[in-house]
Amino acid sequence: MNISLRQLRVFVAVAEALSFTRAGEALGLPQSTVSTQLRELEDALGLRLFDRHTRMLRLTEAGAEILPLARKTLADLDAVVGSSAELKTLGRGRVSIAASSVQAAMVLPRVMRAFAERHPGIRVELFDVSQDEVLSMVHSGAVDFGLGTAFGSSPQELAMRALWHESFFAVLPEGHPLAARRELAWRDLLAEPLIGPRKGNPVRTVLDFALASEGLVLTLRHEASLPLTIAGMVEGGLGIGILTSSMRQLAEALRLQLRPIHRPTIQREVVLVLHTGRSLSPAAKQFSDALIAWSRTASNPSGRAARR
Repeated sequence: MNISLRQLRVFVAVAEALSFTRAGEALGLPQSTVSTQLRELEDALGLRLFDRHTRMLRLTEAGAEILPLARKTLADLDAVVGSSAELKTLGRGRVSIAASSVQAAMVLPRVMRAFAERHPGIRVELFDVSQDEVLSMVHSGAVDFGLGTAFGSSPQELAMRALWHESFFAVLPEGHPLAARRELAWRDLLAEPLIGPRKGNPVRTVLDFALASEGLVLTLRHEASLPLTIAGMVEGGLGIGILTSSMRQLAEALRLQLRPIHRPTIQREVVLVLHTGRSLSPAAKQFSDALIAWSRTASNPSGRAARR
């Protein structure tokens, strides 16, 4: 059985107008086309849908039973077409993002607010998770894309797009002797009680690899999974924290002192994590483009957001 949507539209129009001529006018079709489409539909169904008289057209019992089904089919199709148009024009939609805790707290809210002002019909769902979970959630399809530190090794299906770089800072409690210096070298910190990310954390991996190339080994007195915990430990007097520039705003709110660390200068790369086997929805593509555009502005040293 081969029934077209055009045939169903003709059938509904004729049933409502009870006239081939008026139905053709409503559909913008000649009467001959209306008659042909209706006859082909009756042939495909093996049913007579109308009783035809010289000056009268009336639905048969079969036609009366099929009419509401035809109307629902056309209404459902129109709803699908309307929804797809809304999705395409960003009238509505959903974006899901997995981000490491720092990016989720200190970066993405700014982008989300600006995006919501332009696209109020799109819901943005943010998952603040560990660095490792960013990869697994993108890989499994639980989220559209992720945001985190560049990973040395990752599943083949994942691609990473560089967004910006962040430098490392020593986070010191008020009154610490090293706070009198404008900047520090890594060797200045080796004898201090240090607080930083746990082994296996991509940020820690970046640090260990870069320092090893200079013959330095980073020994931490305390390790933590979350940057907020590191800042809290510093504020509590447990030592000097090692954090990236994205934590500047929070550290300053805790009245901690930040000093850049050089010799060597180490940076971690923040990336957009995408799945190569899945295309982004129009809403997710628009948000990722907005994030990329924001990162270019924020990376400008003269820009306000460069204080990350």
